Amino acid sequence: MAPRGRPRSFDREQALERLMEVFWSKGYEGAQLKDLMAAINVGPPSFYGAFGSKEAAFTEAVDLYIATVGSRPMQPLQTAPTAREGIRGMLEGTIDVALSTRSGGCMLILGVVNCLPEHQPAREYLLDARRKTVALIKACLQRGIEDGNLTEGTDVNRLAAFYHGVMQAISFQARDGATRPELEALIEPAMAAFP
Repeated sequence: MAPRGRPRSFDREQALERLMEVFWSKGYEGAQLKDLMAAINVGPPSFYGAFGSKEAAFTEAVDLYIATVGSRPMQPLQTAPTAREGIRGMLEGTIDVALSTRSGGCMLILGVVNCLPEHQPAREYLLDARRKTVALIKACLQRGIEDGNLTEGTDVNRLAAFYHGVMQAISFQARDGATRPELEALIEPAMAAFP
């Protein structure tokens, strides 16, 4: 069945990239519909026709972030020869992402900060994405145990939570204006916790 109505007058993929930038910069709650529509130069009918709702646009933007910008820090967790190098690469990649936008930080961490009850679904979406990040860190650490690079009995849950917390600290400090050298100075102390 052919779609009804006028054809879209904009490139939906490019529009989604722009929406991602607005949500990344302002967060879900700070991004007003007028900001989103202005970013893609459309009115309400076109916005709702393309994305359905602000929440639906946000979840699509989060998915795009995870698949593109947010995937870069995660790659070393799966490709580095050792768990230690994977964790270091993840932290270095986190700094790159946190400094890659004018507003600074990570969309998954800063996307919903003040969660009003009506924004709970957006918050849950980000919580789920962050849980997946922790699972990737755990898998890297578990591979380290299996490869003999980490000692048997290493508490991978605690260590994964710690390194995820360091990622969050990097994101918040970048949002607060920390420089690359200041953020890079966090890596060595964080790696000292690696068994």
